[in-house]
Amino acid sequence: MPRERRHVLYSGRVQGVGFRFTCQSLARSFPVAGYVRNLPDGRVELVAEGDPRELDAFLAEIQQEMGSLIRDVVSESHSEASSPGPLTGFSIRH
Repeated sequence: MPRERRHVLYSGRVQGVGFRFTCQSLARSFPVAGYVRNLPDGRVELVAEGDPRELDAFLAEIQQEMGSLIRDVVSESHSEASSPGPLTGFSIRH
């Protein structure tokens, strides 16, 4: 199955509550690569790449762990062919 890249924006009470650290910790349990970072407008941006089923499971786990803090989620999917260069590892960006 082809890899997919997801660009996800979380809003709500998602900064200053360990959201990025939780995402990074959860990513260790899934064969995904990418990053998570705070945005100046108070949202958190997550970019993850992997098998679509694994991405679904990873994002569902984030929702389960942090759902009480999330007000809104905007997600876009991109095929591997349309994504610039492969991602490696999963990091917190600043």
